[in-house]
Amino acid sequence: MKNQLTFIIALLGLSIATAQNYLDIARINISNTTLEDLEQTHETNITNVNLEFLLPTPINDKTILITGLTAENSSLVLSNGLSRENLIMTRINLGAKVYHSKKWTGTYLLLPKIASNLNEVASQDFQIGAIALLEYRHKNRFRTKYGLYSSSEEFGTIITPLLGVYYRTPNNKFYIDAAFPIRMEANYNVTKKFSLGADLRTSVKSYNLGLTDRYVQEESIRGGLYASYSLMDDKFILRAKAGLDTTDYGLYNSGDRIGAQILTIQVNGDDRARLNNEFDSSVYFGFDAIYRLNL
Repeated sequence: MKNQLTFIIALLGLSIATAQNYLDIARINISNTTLEDLEQTHETNITNVNLEFLLPTPINDKTILITGLTAENSSLVLSNGLSRENLIMTRINLGAKVYHSKKWTGTYLLLPKIASNLNEVASQDFQIGAIALLEYRHKNRFRTKYGLYSSSEEFGTIITPLLGVYYRTPNNKFYIDAAFPIRMEANYNVTKKFSLGADLRTSVKSYNLGLTDRYVQEESIRGGLYASYSLMDDKFILRAKAGLDTTDYGLYNSGDRIGAQILTIQVNGDDRARLNNEFDSSVYFGFDAIYRLNL
């Protein structure tokens, strides 16, 4: 059921992607939920913390060097009889934004990462991904993007097509900024400082569990509503959030692979033996703090 939900959302997102007129230099997201497995035999409280930093450096009038760091930690108990795990991902974002013409811009990033519980650093902890996005500027307030994301994971290789849009109304009260199936944000300014909105964050990734010869495959969808308050001329933004968390954390033996996966669809099927039960969805509560520069 959860794979079907992920696939439906991904398909809906294939008509939208990202192109924004702002840049988030630093961002922290904190969320908390309690998930129960579908068999109602196990329940665990889950705290997720995500940090992102970005440093753009102009090289010339057509190229901007992009460097950054993304770190994430999810703390949970995967199944009855197991101890609490900290699933930690640390990723370097390295690449460039290139202005090919007045209409076309490309962003190209290499994304090496370590993803594990860090109990014992091994070769399985290291993974690498890449993303390429082309942006077409229709008008100043309307742009579209087309791209591809791919990453090596413990279960195989994931391939994710990206399509989308950025649009802001002429009165600047509403904007939508989306990179489906990875993320979406819609925001309406009620006053100069206060706004209401909705956002969606999805991901598929894996974590090596050192000393156990096992790994976790995470398929995450967190969608919700938020109330936002801005400070320092909209540079610093605080948000309170609530929504639905449908994240699943599958436990598998190391070396048990599926090959290639496009979105959430396994190209050659999935005959792995799962070692824990599938998690059901639940309500989550969260908090965001963002340092943003308007472009």
